[in-house]
Amino acid sequence: MIKSIHKLLVPKREEDYQALLAFFDVLGLMHGESWEGKRSKGVKLDAPEAGIEVGIGEGFPDCDLVIECDNASELYAQAKRHGLKIAEEVQPLDWGATMFSVDMPLNYGKLVVFSYNENWRNKTLEGDLNAAGMRFAIVVARFNAFITERLLSGALQALRQLGAKNEDIEIVRVPGAFEIPSMSRTLAETKKYSAIVCIGCLLRGDTAHYDVIVNECTRGIGQSSQETGVPHAFGVLTCDTLEQAIDRAGLKAGNKGFEAAMAAVEMASLKKKVVSSQ
Repeated sequence: MIKSIHKLLVPKREEDYQALLAFFDVLGLMHGESWEGKRSKGVKLDAPEAGIEVGIGEGFPDCDLVIECDNASELYAQAKRHGLKIAEEVQPLDWGATMFSVDMPLNYGKLVVFSYNENWRNKTLEGDLNAAGMRFAIVVARFNAFITERLLSGALQALRQLGAKNEDIEIVRVPGAFEIPSMSRTLAETKKYSAIVCIGCLLRGDTAHYDVIVNECTRGIGQSSQETGVPHAFGVLTCDTLEQAIDRAGLKAGNKGFEAAMAAVEMASLKKKVVSSQ
């Protein structure tokens, strides 16, 4: 039984070997099985699918190696940033794909990279990051306001950048994280909002209070989302220290309020698509 199919490249010098590895690393191939012995060393560069393609007719690229990726335009930009030698610029093709090609190091030939413009293998539904025409409620806890206000600013920034108008965003303040699920459910049951963004901050203390509130808040938000059918985005920080919370409210780890609002927009869009497709 055949176990693998792969193209073998055998440079003569160590620097050429490293140059080839760096070339394929830029294109995102994964390092698989490797070895280093007395006579030789090497590494297999893996992809989820590999094989021999046999075809006849027009439209096939003239090349020595072909890579299919998720988004050829993004990979093209990455190849340009890393200084790979572009043989053919990125371009749309009449068979529903986008393609570019690069020259491989050491005169090993031309490598073609392409992606299909649509997933024709499997029907896929994805939400759009477009908040225009949608309404959102943001439920934000006052407890640990030093953090939650920063998360709120991030959420508002995301919604506005994605096209939501100020009049379509309602901010509702509650005492603490424990009260977020109840108010979120009340708002969701009005059916006035496309999604609810839940924002809070819980810091671990010396008692079991932290674990109790974390569990109830998480369970309640999830239950409200499932039972009302309105998407709820989880922007409640559960951190061991204040430093961790600060990092997640706009510093090293980004702003989780911004990310929660992005998720709310995407899920609201996705729900709309699913409902309309039925």
